[in-house]
Amino acid sequence: MSMFSTGILVLTSPLHVLPLRIAPVLTSAAQVVERTLYVHLHPGLNLGTGGQARPVYIPPVVDLCTLISRLYSNAADICGHLDVRVLLSNIRSQPATLSGSSGPFPTPQKLSHSPEVVLTDFPIQDSGQSSLVTQCLQKYAGHCYVCNPSLSSVLLHPGLKEVEEDDDGGGRDVQLKPLETFSDVVVGGTFDRLHGAHKTLLNTSCLMANRRFVIGVCDRELLKNKVLKELIEPYDQRVEKLQDFLNDVKPSIKYEIVPLSDPFGPSISDPELQCIVVSEETRKGGEAVNRKRLENGLAELVLYEIQLLKDAHHADIEEEKISSSSLRTRLLGTLLKPPSLQPDLPLDPYVIGLTGGSGSGKSSIAHRLEGLGAVRIDCDQLGHEAYLPGTSAYHKVIQEFGSDILNEDKTINRRVLGGKVFGNQERLKALTDIVWPEIASLVKKRIKQAKEQGKHVCVVDAAVLLEAGWTYLVHEVWVATIPEEEAVKRIVQRDGVKDEDALRRLKSQWPNAKLIEHANVVLCTLWEPDVTQRQVSKAWNLLQQRIQKRQEITRSSL
Repeated sequence: MSMFSTGILVLTSPLHVLPLRIAPVLTSAAQVVERTLYVHLHPGLNLGTGGQARPVYIPPVVDLCTLISRLYSNAADICGHLDVRVLLSNIRSQPATLSGSSGPFPTPQKLSHSPEVVLTDFPIQDSGQSSLVTQCLQKYAGHCYVCNPSLSSVLLHPGLKEVEEDDDGGGRDVQLKPLETFSDVVVGGTFDRLHGAHKTLLNTSCLMANRRFVIGVCDRELLKNKVLKELIEPYDQRVEKLQDFLNDVKPSIKYEIVPLSDPFGPSISDPELQCIVVSEETRKGGEAVNRKRLENGLAELVLYEIQLLKDAHHADIEEEKISSSSLRTRLLGTLLKPPSLQPDLPLDPYVIGLTGGSGSGKSSIAHRLEGLGAVRIDCDQLGHEAYLPGTSAYHKVIQEFGSDILNEDKTINRRVLGGKVFGNQERLKALTDIVWPEIASLVKKRIKQAKEQGKHVCVVDAAVLLEAGWTYLVHEVWVATIPEEEAVKRIVQRDGVKDEDALRRLKSQWPNAKLIEHANVVLCTLWEPDVTQRQVSKAWNLLQQRIQKRQEITRSSL
């Protein structure tokens, strides 16, 4: 079966049986669509009459919230690679003007990705009926959405008969409970890398909001204590993705996205807000909002609580629920951005530049990579070699800083030298201008030796890799990161210095966020050693695949 980038899945099963069908239907859909899967809910839609299936407005009911949550939860398990979006344009209370009739849609909705295929769970009785149903389905999709002119259609009906037989029909006459809706709804969150739990929260809020939806997005201060906060997407990027998602889901309401610098934002001062959507985890925050509103003389908000989605794929260091922090930990060891091409750098040996601040566990990562077969080039050690008598740097340093930096045996006393440059940016630069080029030429020498020994990967372990501008020596930059408070603890323990001295040392180095801006791969040694080992092994295996791919490309272009 051919694959399509974007598809619309029209779900026609009655609401009481849909939850049982979602998993098999999504499994089939994931074999046809590879990027974006829009889900259109129209329970009871009959595509088998050969007549015109018209779009209608469907009233919001409580069961829809449960269904949406189930959809996103199953999607995370079954087709995590797909961007699934439940569309709500056809789900709203009847427009007042259409007294009694639920009327057709005014004009087809333009989606951010134009659908190339429409899929449905509608069960067909026999193969002769299928062309009738597919025609009807295509027309229906075209009435609802602006689709690709060469729209294809696929009937997915895995295991539907079994569900019919299991169903005792008891759900058919059940009166579905209407969902209480509000003119203005508010939510807050980080919304980093939109996932199923975010989408459930946003979809539920859109379902409940009739006029306006206010979204507070955590920024600056509120990100301070987040796990791997340096890997959180920039605020503007998070907002752009939110807008893109919301405009697809329900373009008829007004969206207001605001940055949150405190936990409350507009929720405690906006008199028009009526409802706040929370999860089990943020309920206390919702209660705090209401206390503040009462203090401000405003009516309390209705608190609507949604269940957290369980994460079937969570690892031991991750949360049980689907969360952004778990997704960020999964990025560790993976390629965050492609390496810049260095045409002058031979592909063999492939050189990794590994850097990170004091206490980041950089050297332990370098040793682990060495254990997997890399040649470790320790720039600290090369730094010592650069000062040895006879090197060009040795003579230049004496010339620049005077012979009073020499020990009796004519070696450079690095402590005395350190005293001359400490706290003096200008003198420090004079020293690094002499020593860094010397270390760089020693690195080149070591890489050349590794090549002669038939080694294929080198790891340049260098705290100053980026400051010294050594990226021209390496194919990829890998960064070891650790939260500042943990780094302080480690430096104190390792070097026996005071907290403030450890902090001063960290402040003199590039901050994690700045290092990560240059990183192709990020690793973190915050957890148990075996967690670090798993990250490093993952990074190493993915690296081997990249090297192989680049070699194949090079060979084919010769």
